[in-house]
Amino acid sequence: MSAKIKMCGLTRPEDIDTVNALGIEMVGFMFYKPSPRHLTAEQASILASKCNPNVERISVLADPDEEMLEAALASVSPHRIQLSGSESPERVADIKRRSHSAIIKAVSIGSAEDFARTKDYEGLADWFLFDAKPPEGGMPGGNGEAFDWTLLKAYDGKQPYLLAGGLNPDNVAEAIRASNAPMVDLSSGVETAPGQKDAGLMTRFVESVRTV
Repeated sequence: MSAKIKMCGLTRPEDIDTVNALGIEMVGFMFYKPSPRHLTAEQASILASKCNPNVERISVLADPDEEMLEAALASVSPHRIQLSGSESPERVADIKRRSHSAIIKAVSIGSAEDFARTKDYEGLADWFLFDAKPPEGGMPGGNGEAFDWTLLKAYDGKQPYLLAGGLNPDNVAEAIRASNAPMVDLSSGVETAPGQKDAGLMTRFVESVRTV
């Protein structure tokens, strides 16, 4: 079975149309004001309403305050919440309890030792998302940076995970083969500009995943 795909940082209705047509399994809506892919509650609600029923809606946040958390919940009614900041296990537990949503906790990977951080979130995170460490001044995600995929052999946790970081139509098949990742996540790798997804690149990405 091919790896499942999460397409993150969608900003336009036509992007959702492409997701639906390609049968992409998950979409991520960004609630992080510094990001060029940030959505207002109204924008997110419009996009979420266009998703096919079988598409999982994911609200993506990074160290959210209460206002941002409430907007992410009310506008999207997410199946899952992705936390991409430096949220403590206590904060993750609080968000999980209040939202009644499954949690994806992002963990930045630069070496095999970084997987030890997942132990702090066992029982709290339903899935992990392994991404490259951001460059200095970079966003928590969507930077187009990759890490050594073979490092995933050091992950011995029970929770499923998504592989992220620098994936694009040309390298995703290699990444899946190297890591055996059950799910992949991308944003900038199918864009012509930040927040501007390209339908042709999205199609090529899906085709590449489904060849593995």
